Amino acid sequence: MSLIQLLRKKTQNTLFTTPSHSGKFYIFNKFKQFYKYDISETDTHNPQNALKNAQIRAAEIYGTNYTYFLTNGSTSGIIASVLACTQAGDNILIHNDAHQSHLNAVKLGGCNPIFYDLPKDEKWGVCKKNTVENLEPYLKTNKIKAVIITSPTYEGFVSDIKAIKELCHTYGAFLITDEAHGALYPFSPNLPQSAVKISDFTIQSLHKTAGGLNPTALLHSNCSIDPQNALDMINTTSPSYPLLATIEANINFLNSQKGRKKIDELIQNIKSLKASCTNIEFGGDDTTKLLIKSKKINGTMLSEMLFNEGIEDERNNNQSVLLLCGIGTDIKKLDRLKKVLKKL
Repeated sequence: MSLIQLLRKKTQNTLFTTPSHSGKFYIFNKFKQFYKYDISETDTHNPQNALKNAQIRAAEIYGTNYTYFLTNGSTSGIIASVLACTQAGDNILIHNDAHQSHLNAVKLGGCNPIFYDLPKDEKWGVCKKNTVENLEPYLKTNKIKAVIITSPTYEGFVSDIKAIKELCHTYGAFLITDEAHGALYPFSPNLPQSAVKISDFTIQSLHKTAGGLNPTALLHSNCSIDPQNALDMINTTSPSYPLLATIEANINFLNSQKGRKKIDELIQNIKSLKASCTNIEFGGDDTTKLLIKSKKINGTMLSEMLFNEGIEDERNNNQSVLLLCGIGTDIKKLDRLKKVLKKL
């Protein structure tokens, strides 16, 4: 039985267990239905078995050795990956301007951070993609147990994961790929190649681009290490089964004909927008990341002008603006953006 089926199943048993709302009492009426499905690890429900089955099915879909559902964001996946493949005192290679979870994972594992730099793309004001040439000097001069890279970057620059994995293998290091912004990649040939089947560990945020609720995410292991014990050390013993069920439903949708069609429609709609906005320059390797530059004004001013027109960006700098798109970015939303951009 899947998690989705389990939560739909009714029981006649009277439960004197947690959660204390008993599935009927609710405090925040906007989430009345959520309370109804918020169960715990009772013999009546046995949700652990349903979760196990859902995760096994997910691993089959992604083609991984292990796939785990996360309800504490990609942060928990990064931390668990480091704890799973390292020991205290090991050296871990991380970007000096990476997401804070990378350094926090190193600290929690009692490891030593070895920081690497990434060259700056002055045109766009962001870091360039990672390369073998960038990483190898650090691997040559330090005994590295694991390498953490971010691909795609926030702005949609994608590294050659296969080449970097071969490099890490040569030096006996595990590769952990923070693919938080690439959760759609495994489900469309029109998007960059996912790291899921290449890296030793890959972490994806379903909530960033794939339509998931905050803070749902996935941890994939493509090596012999099962990160379950590491996850047990940092996860709560009272998980949210409604959130976990949404992850199962999310994956099922992305893997369905309807879901794949939805992704392709998003890509085509964005391509259409780019083709019509000839006054704007677009960058990055990922179609779903609208990294833009104006030919007339700098990035900071562009961001302010967009906001004054009711358009809020994900992030910006003096050279460019990033507008994040995902599976919920419909044609109506893009048309509104198109009208604003064409006026600039």
